[in-house]
Amino acid sequence: MSVAGLKKQFYKASQLVSEKVGGAEGTKLDDDFKEMEKKVDVTSKAVTEVLARTIEYLQPNPASRAKLTMLNTVSKIRGQVKNPGYPQSEGLLGECMIRHGKELGGESNFGDALLDAGESMKRLAEVKDSLDIEVKQNFIDPLQNLCDKDLKEIQHHLKKLEGRRLDFDYKKKRQGKIPDEELRQAMEKFEESKEVAETSMHHLLETDIEQVSQLSALVDAQLDYHRQAVQILDELADKLKRRMREASSRPKREYKPKPRELLDLGEPEQSNGGFPCAAAPKITASSSFRSSDKPVRTPSRSMPPLDQPSCKALYDFEPENDGELGFHEGDIITLTNQIDENWVPWAHECLQMPPPWKDLAPSLSLGTHEEMRLGVSERGNSPGTCFSASWLSWSTRWRERPGRAKDPGPSWPWP
Repeated sequence: MSVAGLKKQFYKASQLVSEKVGGAEGTKLDDDFKEMEKKVDVTSKAVTEVLARTIEYLQPNPASRAKLTMLNTVSKIRGQVKNPGYPQSEGLLGECMIRHGKELGGESNFGDALLDAGESMKRLAEVKDSLDIEVKQNFIDPLQNLCDKDLKEIQHHLKKLEGRRLDFDYKKKRQGKIPDEELRQAMEKFEESKEVAETSMHHLLETDIEQVSQLSALVDAQLDYHRQAVQILDELADKLKRRMREASSRPKREYKPKPRELLDLGEPEQSNGGFPCAAAPKITASSSFRSSDKPVRTPSRSMPPLDQPSCKALYDFEPENDGELGFHEGDIITLTNQIDENWVPWAHECLQMPPPWKDLAPSLSLGTHEEMRLGVSERGNSPGTCFSASWLSWSTRWRERPGRAKDPGPSWPWP
C-alpha cells in the first residue's frame, strides 16, 4: 500500500474513533437515502432466510442434505455429469411397502394393498423430485443470483460510501491544515459514491416485481405438485376400496386344525440309567373312584377334602393291560386304601433324590393339596398299593440302584 493509501486509512480510523468515542458528528445523509438503505437491508435478510427455509422445505433431512452436498462436490471433482438426487421420504416409504408386499405374496389382501400403496408412494416421490427441480430453477436460483450479484454490489457501494464519508469528514474537520484541493476531491468522491449507492438501491427496490414473479413461480410449482399428488392418492384410495369390497365378498375360510399325532411311547426295555425296569403291576380302580375304565376328566381347580390323600395327574396314561388304571392330565385321583402310615414319607424320600436320579421323574408328582400330588388306588381287596407304570418302573430302579444302602422303610408288597 502506498503512503497516500496509508494516510487515508489513518484518517478514516481517526474519524471513526472520534465519532464512536468522542461523540463527534459526521456528515448526515438525507432521510430518503436512509429509508432506502433500511429497505434494502430488510430485503437482503428476507431473501437469505427464505432461501434457507425453502431448501429445508424441499429437503427436510439435514443429514441427507449434507450427504447430498458432499456427493455433488465429489461428482464435480470427478467430472461426473449426473448427480445423485435427494432421497425423498415418499420414495423410501414406497420401497418399504413394496418389499414387504412381495414377501407377503399375492394371496394376502394386505400384501396386495401394500404393493399398490408402494407404487403410489414411488410416484409421489417422482412428482416431488419434479417439484424440487422446478422450484430450484424458477425460485431458488434467481434469488441466489440476486444475493450474489445485486445485493452484494449494493453492500459494496454502501461500504465504499462509508469509507469516503469518514475521509471527507476528517479532512473537513481539519480544514486549513489540509489543502483545499484535497478537501474538494474528498467531497466529490463522497458525493459520487452516494449517488452510485442510491442508484443501485433504487433500482433494486423498483424492480421488486421480479421477486414477486419468482414467488409466484414457487406457488405454481407447489400447486402442480399437489394436484398430481391428489390425483395419485385418489387413484390409490379407489384401488384400496375396491380391494376391501372384493375381500368382503369372498367367502371366509374356516380354520380346520390338523389332527394331533398320537405318540405311542410303549413300554421301554431299559431306563435312562441302563437298569432293567420292573414290570408294571396291574391295578384296578375302586368303585369309589370312577364307574368305568375310561377316566372322567375332573376340573383342575376342584380339590378333594384336605383329610383325604390325593394327587393330580401330570400326564395322560392309557392302560395297556387288564386292571391298570387309566387317567388324563389334570385328573384328581383319591387314595382309597393305604398300606401303612410310613407309605407317604417313603414316597417323599423317593422324590427327593440327588442327581442323576432326578431325570427319572415319574408321571405323577407328590406334594401338598395346593401343589401336585402322587396318588395311588386300591387294587381290589388284596393287600398292596401300586403306582402307574411309569412311576413303578422309576421307583423300582431308584430303590435297586447300585451303591444304595438298604432302605429301612416299609417293604412294598409288589404282586
